[in-house]
Amino acid sequence: MLPNDDIRARLGLRPVINVSGTMTSLGASIVVPQAIETVASVLGQWTEMSDLQRMASRTIARLTGSEAGCVTASCSAGITLAVAAAMTGSDLAAIERLPDTGGLRNEVVVQAGHLVSYGAPIDQAIRLSGAKVVPVGQATSAYAYQLAGAITENTAAAVYVVSHHVVEYGQIPLANFIATAHAKGVPVIVDAASEYDLTGFLAAGADVVLYSGHKFLGGPTSGIIAGSKALVRAAYLQNLGIGRGMKVGKEGIAGVIAALEAWENRDHAGIRARERKALDLWAKTLQGRPGIAARITPDPTGNPLDRLRIDIDPNIARITAWDLADRLAAGDPPIIVRDHEAEHNYLFLDPCNLHPDEEAVVARRIAEELDHAAAAPEPLVSSFAERAMRLEAGLLNWPD
Repeated sequence: MLPNDDIRARLGLRPVINVSGTMTSLGASIVVPQAIETVASVLGQWTEMSDLQRMASRTIARLTGSEAGCVTASCSAGITLAVAAAMTGSDLAAIERLPDTGGLRNEVVVQAGHLVSYGAPIDQAIRLSGAKVVPVGQATSAYAYQLAGAITENTAAAVYVVSHHVVEYGQIPLANFIATAHAKGVPVIVDAASEYDLTGFLAAGADVVLYSGHKFLGGPTSGIIAGSKALVRAAYLQNLGIGRGMKVGKEGIAGVIAALEAWENRDHAGIRARERKALDLWAKTLQGRPGIAARITPDPTGNPLDRLRIDIDPNIARITAWDLADRLAAGDPPIIVRDHEAEHNYLFLDPCNLHPDEEAVVARRIAEELDHAAAAPEPLVSSFAERAMRLEAGLLNWPD
C-alpha cells in the first residue's frame, strides 16, 4: 500500500521499487531533504545566475580540490561542454561558431573500450560539440603507445571514462593515460558520473572531472564540472553558444550546492550499515534455494558499496535471470532489478535507493516468483533474443 502522500498515485504512475541503482531511467536518485528544501525555496525567487554559479564554483572547489567548478544540465552535457572548452578556450567568437570547428584543434582521443552507452553513446556527447572522436586501441586492449600515436597537432582533449559499462580489463591505467596525454600537451577530461571519489581524479592529474549531481550526491538532475579555472571558465562560457540548450536552472544550481554540503555531513557509515542489512536479508532469503547462488559483490569501480549478485541455473530453478527480472518488474509492486548482464543468467540487487522497509518487500516478491517458478507446470524460460527485440521495439511505443 502506498503512503497517502505518495505523489505517484496522484499522477497515475507505477510505484516502482528501485534495486537497480542510480539510474536516470528511474529518476536517478532520491533527492536529499536539504536539496529539496533549497530547491523549493529558490524557485519563487529571482537571482543573478552568474553569482549563483560563482557560489557553486566555490563549493565545488572546496569539496573536490579543484580550482573552479560549475553546474550544468547533466553529466552528459558536461562531457559536451568540457570538450567544447578544450577546443575554444575563452574565445567568444569560436564559442559562437560551434559546432563549426574550422581552425580549431578538434580531435578527442578515447580508448575504444570506453566508447560505451550510458543511455546514449558517449561518442555522441563528444561529437555534439563539433569534435571528432579518435578511438585508441581495440575494445579489449589499449596501450600508452597507442594513445601517444593517436595524439596529433589537432588533438584538443583526451577523455577517460570511469563506469561499470566500460571494458574492465586491458585498458590504459588512469595514471598512464594522464601522463601520456600531458607529455603531448593534451588536457585530460574524466567522466566520473557515478563515482563517490570527489578528489582522487583531480589529485591524480586530471584537468577536468565530470560528476552527476543527481546520482550518489542526491541533488536535482544536473552535472558538475570541476577542474582548472581556465577550462571551467571556458566550459561555463559555452552557455553563450551550444551550451544554451544544456543550461541548468536556478533550482538545479542551488540544489547541487545543498547536496554537496549535505554530502560533507552525511552518515556514510550508517548508510552502509542499512544497505548491508538489506543485502543480508536478501542473501538469507535465497539461501538453500535450488538453482540459486547469491553472493555479495563490491562495486566494480571502487565505490564503497556492495550489491547482491544472484546467479540462476534455469535447469534447476526453472526460470531464467531475465524472466525473473521481467516478472518482478511486472508485479505488484513493480521491482526493477539491475539486469544489464541478464543474458549470462545473473542479475544484481542494489540497496542504495531503498525507502525504509522496502528491502522486506523485495525479499518477499523474489521468494514468491521463485516459488511460482518451482510449482509451474512448465519452466518459465523464454528466449533472450526475443526479449531483446521486444525491449527494442518497446522504445518506439512512446507515448502510447
